[in-house]
Amino acid sequence: MEIIKSIDFLVGLGYKHISFDLWLTLIKSNPNYKSKRNQLFKDFFEIEYNIEIVSQKVRYYDVVCNSINEKTGKNIDTDEIYLLILSSLGYDLNKLNRKMLEEFYKESEKIFFENEPMFINSNTHQIFNDLKNNGITMNVLSNTGFIKGKTLRLLLDKNNLGGFFDFQIYSDECNYSKPNIEIFNLVYDRIAIKNSFSKSQVLHIGDNLIADCDGAKAFGFSTLHFKN
Repeated sequence: MEIIKSIDFLVGLGYKHISFDLWLTLIKSNPNYKSKRNQLFKDFFEIEYNIEIVSQKVRYYDVVCNSINEKTGKNIDTDEIYLLILSSLGYDLNKLNRKMLEEFYKESEKIFFENEPMFINSNTHQIFNDLKNNGITMNVLSNTGFIKGKTLRLLLDKNNLGGFFDFQIYSDECNYSKPNIEIFNLVYDRIAIKNSFSKSQVLHIGDNLIADCDGAKAFGFSTLHFKN
């Protein structure tokens, strides 16, 4: 993560708080996870189509729902995405109930932790520690899809990273998605509880030019595009 290795550089620019995107900025998906999750999805709901078709449908709705979230600034819930996929595969949604969806998510969460995302930089702990030692506060601001915010919180805690952040905001928990300025306003409100930083003193770092950079810039934050 070359973009945040120069701690002195960031401090010298006058930033007081850094907001981090999560996916493809701090972490990236384990290559084994999606195939195993898709197989679980097929088996759990007893879908007759072969795994290639199931995987294509999962990928399609992943991309479409993410695009919709970016366009509307709202959030399509994880269960809603799965329901769309099931419907497209001809599954009778009347056979479903809340308990089944909850049970499936628990099983998919197990697979997620058995095939954890990889941290893009092996020195993440040291980087965050250096930022803290320089008086910079931090948060996570992430859009979600198949992985809920509660699971991502567990992931960061499991890897001893959750304590570095003053707070974490996930789209499924607030029903806003980046680049909606409302979600950036939530960040600023949380910062204001303890500090009186100007918007320009808040730096948002992310890989997505639209969701991260355009959204943060429209709200008034400083931005840094992370090219992974």
